[in-house]
Amino acid sequence: MLGVFVFLVVMTLFSIVFERKVVGRMQNRIGPNRTGPWGVLQSLADGVKLAFKEEIIPVLVDKPVYFLAPIISAVPAFLAFSVIPFGPEVSMFGHHTPLQLTDLPVGVLVVFACSSLGVYGVVLSGWASGSTYPLLGSLRSAAQMVSYEVAMGLSMVAVFLFSGTMSTSGIVAKQDHLWNVIPLIVSFVIYFISVVGETNRAPFDLAEAESELVGGFHTEYSSFKFAMFFLAEYINMVTVSALATTLFLGGWRAPIPLSLWHGANHGWWPILWFTAKVVAGIFVFVWLRGTLPRLRYDQFMAFGWKVLIPVNLVWILAVTAIRVLRDRGENAFVATGIPLAVVVLLVVVPGLVVWEGARARRIAELAEDDEDEAQLERTYPVPPLDLHVPTPPRQLAHAGARRPRGELTNTTKEDADV
Repeated sequence: MLGVFVFLVVMTLFSIVFERKVVGRMQNRIGPNRTGPWGVLQSLADGVKLAFKEEIIPVLVDKPVYFLAPIISAVPAFLAFSVIPFGPEVSMFGHHTPLQLTDLPVGVLVVFACSSLGVYGVVLSGWASGSTYPLLGSLRSAAQMVSYEVAMGLSMVAVFLFSGTMSTSGIVAKQDHLWNVIPLIVSFVIYFISVVGETNRAPFDLAEAESELVGGFHTEYSSFKFAMFFLAEYINMVTVSALATTLFLGGWRAPIPLSLWHGANHGWWPILWFTAKVVAGIFVFVWLRGTLPRLRYDQFMAFGWKVLIPVNLVWILAVTAIRVLRDRGENAFVATGIPLAVVVLLVVVPGLVVWEGARARRIAELAEDDEDEAQLERTYPVPPLDLHVPTPPRQLAHAGARRPRGELTNTTKEDADV
């Protein structure tokens, strides 16, 4: 338990500095470089600052719920990591033990349940603040987290079907020859998009939209309570990266070049490979934040319900058909080719036809709007394009006084006639 707690706290401190450094590099900035060597102690300084800041509690808050909400956000974030395997069985102080706090038959569902509990902390914090902007942010967060949890849960179903177990250690054991990211690439992409929305990270950070909601659900929080929300966000980011590593990236197993070494997957070395994969997942989160703008809320919700969930359902049917055909003794080519051909013929081709038809209709409507706009009569005065502006009389008189009579130019004579 102590090892899991220390790992998460250290990874949170690392993630804050890592994010600021990477985004600074992407935006051609320096990033933190004053606190500690190369600025590596900046997140520690931020944590100490938040712990000792003055705490301001608004008058209208519901105090019991106001105090309870940050705890509800932070505790499940720590608890979800209890079923993640860090490595194989090792010898520790004379005892042989796996590098995992607990191994449950439904370990993945524990992570899923803990991530669902985090919604309550966000909703209660916005409601208990007694302010408008936090309430709007909490309602947004509740809608988006519940919506994207559906897509996240469905993306795990394909892994359960493929591995035949819900145990995290069992899923890692099934990936000894082939990582799940290769055959289940669709589930992996949907999972990662869903967890970005689940953790309220950019470009899906609509619960904390500074341009609209000041700070979102934690606007009225300060000092250590704000630090707990901050801690919960980064721990959730580490947790979903670790779960992606466990479900799709081979868990603590070494990547292909290093796995040729016999000792790569034994002893304490797997902790290094596991941590490197988690850091790679965190880098993708940071990369998205430094690259993509925030989505509009209706576009974000429509993408989750109209794109991710239907694609996930079709993908689950295909994976189920492949699994049934394999269990009945069909070879891999037939078992994979028949379901994919059915999906392409019955789903992909009609979907492309519908999409192309909608695109053609949009282009035709835009062209029709342009034609209607061109045919409208102008209701504002338009000056003639060949307008000739005569020389003002004062300049004309001045030009005539400087020239002898009879030596005016043609332009001056025309101006004089006018």
